[in-house]
Amino acid sequence: MQAVSVLRRRHAANPSLHAALVEVKRFQARRFRATYADLLKTARYRQAALFFLDELYGDRNYEQRDHQFARIANTIARLFPVAVADTAATLAEVHALTEKLDDQMALCWLGTDAPDLVQRYIQCWRAVADRPARQQQLQAVLHLGEELDRLTRTPGLRRLLKMMRAPAAMAGLSSLQHFLEAGFDAFADMNGAAEFLRVVGERESAWISSLFDADAVACETKMQQLLASQHVD
Repeated sequence: MQAVSVLRRRHAANPSLHAALVEVKRFQARRFRATYADLLKTARYRQAALFFLDELYGDRNYEQRDHQFARIANTIARLFPVAVADTAATLAEVHALTEKLDDQMALCWLGTDAPDLVQRYIQCWRAVADRPARQQQLQAVLHLGEELDRLTRTPGLRRLLKMMRAPAAMAGLSSLQHFLEAGFDAFADMNGAAEFLRVVGERESAWISSLFDADAVACETKMQQLLASQHVD
């Protein structure tokens, strides 16, 4: 959270860099929505896909949630079951790594004059060129999903989360409370997340390979077709 805070302050001091970051995040959210359009249409997987989009891959401002998380990180470790504390730690890892990669993309974005957003995104992805970090990011996301899936089978945890609503609101922790409840509900509704996480792992791995290894024109065409097929604005 400290690393994320440093990046956020740097962006606040540089409006151009912040604008580039917003464009990068917005484009990534478009790509995610298009990649998982089929899951977003299903009753079983829609909430989990929306949770990943809204809480991990989206273009929302997570500053309030980050601030709340940092305030009570030690409290989570002391008061909650180990599985909940581990899940919180995984969220922090995913978020910090994502913000670092997005920051690097935004720096490149500023210096790239490609008029087409898809071309610009591919150029910046390859300029950042940190394949191990991309793989780590995906594995951390999948691990977070596995932990959330396990939490849904913890007896009494859903009732505990509901009981936390009023105390969380009084303590100014509503954003963090929303994240916990949204994640629990999304994964509980699936009655098993193995298939969902398998699909995410396969599709994201395919995009990582394409963005790094495919011919630039072929990669651009593939992404343009994906976005166009879903009419993503």
